[in-house]
Amino acid sequence: MPIQILPEEIVSQIAAGEVVERPSSVVKELVENSIDAGAREIRVEARAGGKRYIRVSDDGCGIPAAEVELAFRRHSTSKLTSAADLARITTLGFRGEALASIAAVSRVTCETRAADEPTGTLLRLEAGQIVMRRESGRPPGTSVTVEDLFFNMPARRKFLRADRTEQGHIDAWLTRYALAYPELRFTLIQDGKEVFRSPGSGRLRDVLIAVYGLEVGAAALEIAPSAGAAEEEVMVYGFVSPPSLHRANRGYITIFVNGRWVQDTLLSYAIVQAYHTLLPAGRYPLAVVMVRLPPEEVDVNVHPAKSEVRFRDGDMVFRAVQKAVRRTLSEQATQALPSPYLARPVPPSREQDEAREVRRERLAALSTEQMRLDLPSRGLEVRTRLPPLRVVGQVSATYIVAEGEAGMYLIDQHAAHERVLFEQLLAEKEGAGIASQVLLEPRLVQLSPEAASLVSRHTELLERLGFLVEPFGGATLLVRALPAIVAQVDPLQVMEDVAAALSTGDAPISLPIEDAVLRHVCKRAAIKAGQVLTHAEMEQLVRALEQCANPHTCPHGRPTMILVSMEQVTREFGR
Repeated sequence: MPIQILPEEIVSQIAAGEVVERPSSVVKELVENSIDAGAREIRVEARAGGKRYIRVSDDGCGIPAAEVELAFRRHSTSKLTSAADLARITTLGFRGEALASIAAVSRVTCETRAADEPTGTLLRLEAGQIVMRRESGRPPGTSVTVEDLFFNMPARRKFLRADRTEQGHIDAWLTRYALAYPELRFTLIQDGKEVFRSPGSGRLRDVLIAVYGLEVGAAALEIAPSAGAAEEEVMVYGFVSPPSLHRANRGYITIFVNGRWVQDTLLSYAIVQAYHTLLPAGRYPLAVVMVRLPPEEVDVNVHPAKSEVRFRDGDMVFRAVQKAVRRTLSEQATQALPSPYLARPVPPSREQDEAREVRRERLAALSTEQMRLDLPSRGLEVRTRLPPLRVVGQVSATYIVAEGEAGMYLIDQHAAHERVLFEQLLAEKEGAGIASQVLLEPRLVQLSPEAASLVSRHTELLERLGFLVEPFGGATLLVRALPAIVAQVDPLQVMEDVAAALSTGDAPISLPIEDAVLRHVCKRAAIKAGQVLTHAEMEQLVRALEQCANPHTCPHGRPTMILVSMEQVTREFGR
C-alpha cells in the first residue's frame, strides 16, 4: 500500500482519541478551561454518565466574539506564544487541542460572552464542522454543551462502560479539582440530581468534609505550608490522615503539582513511606498533598491527558514530600494514635473492651460443628488438609503454637481466621445464602462520591452477599443490613472496604468481584494480631482451620502457618 497523507477528518479523530477517552475526559478538559479562564463558580451537568449530555458552565472571562470559531481549531490557544513557553507552563491547558478534539467526536454548543462585550455568541458544531452561529444574550462567562459523544465513532462508543461507571469517573475528576481549588465553588448534577457541591470557602478542610465526610475531614492532619528539602524550591502542604485512619488501597492518595492532579508512583510511595511502621500491613493513608515548585522545574508536556509530569530533580521533590508528611505525623498525630503506637501503654477504653468482648463472643459462637464446612469443590485448589493438631499456647498475642506429627506449627491467628471465615461464606453463598443481619437502626454512611457511585452500581450484587444498601442522595448511602460476621463493625469501615474491593474487582485482570468483596469482609471481621485468646478460643480456631479445604493460606494469599519439622529442631539443638 503506498504512503499517503491522511484526510483531515481522520487526523482529527485520531487526535481526539488521544485527548477524549471517555465522558470524564470531556469534563476534565472543559473544567480546566474554566479554571484557566478565572472562573469562581463552575457547574457540571451530565446525563447517562455523560454519554448523552455534558454541560460545563462558568463565570470566567469568556471568549471574545471574534475568536469563538478560532477556539475550535486544532492547536489554537491563548496560553502559549512561543516554544520557550513550554518550559514555563503555568496554566492547566496549553496544547490547544481540547475543544477541537471534543468537537470532532460529538455535537457541541458553545455559548460565551466576554465581560467587555455587550452580547455573547452561540456557536454549534457537529463532528467538528460549524453548523450555526448567532448572537446570544447571556451573562459573561462560557457554557459548553457536549451531546452524543462518539456518535460518529460507533466502535469507540461501544467500549464505554455502564452509565454508573462513567458517572463515577466524572465524580472523581470534579472532586479532585474541588480539592485542588478550594476557593472555587464546584457543583455537579447527574441526571437532574445534585450529587456534589463544594463550599468555595478557600479552606481545604471544608472541601475534605464535602468529599469524604465530617469524620474524615475533622480527623485529617494539616501539613503546614513550609519549604521542603531545598529552601524556596519545593513547598508541600495539604492534609493527611492520622495513623488510626487508613484505607485498603492507595486510591485515597491524591497528589497535585502546581494545581494539576497527577499520577506519580514515586510521590505516592513517598507519602506511604512517611507512615513507615505506623500502619498495619496492607493498609494505606488518606492524603491530599499539594506540591508547589517553579514551573521550569517540572515538565507537564509528557502525556496527552496531562496526568503525568517529569521533575528536573525528582529526588528533591520526593524528599520534600516525605519529610513534610513525616513531620506532620510526628508533630500532630501523637494524640490520634491507637495505644500500640504510644510511648507508654495505656489501659484500654471501655469501648475497646466491649469490642474485644464482641470479637471473642463471635469466635466462641463458632462451634466445632458450625465450622465443619460443607465446601463446594468448584474453584478451590485441592490441598492436603491439616492433620490433627494439639494447641500449646500463644506467642506475642498474635501466633498460636501447635504440635502435629510433622513438628511444630506457628499459626497466624488473623490469617487463619480469615481463611475460616472466607470458606464459611463461600459455603453459605453456594447454599442457602450468606447470613445477613438487619441493623437495629439504619445507618447513614458518607463515602467519597467515587466510592458511593461504585457501591450504588453494585447494590444487587451486594444484596446477594448479605448487604442491604440504598443510595440516599449525593455520596451518602443508607445501610440497612450487613453480613452477620461484620454486623458489629462500624458500617462506615465496612462500606469503605467494600468500595475498595469493588474497585480492585472491577479491574480488567482481577478476581471475581463477589470474591473480592468477601475477602475484604473477612479481613475486617477476623480476629486481629495482638488480641489475647483463651485456650478454648485457640482450640476452636485450629479445629476450624483443620476443616478448611485451603488451610495453608489466607484469602489474600498470605501463609497462615509456618511448620518447623522435628528434624530441623533436632538439628538446631545438635542432637
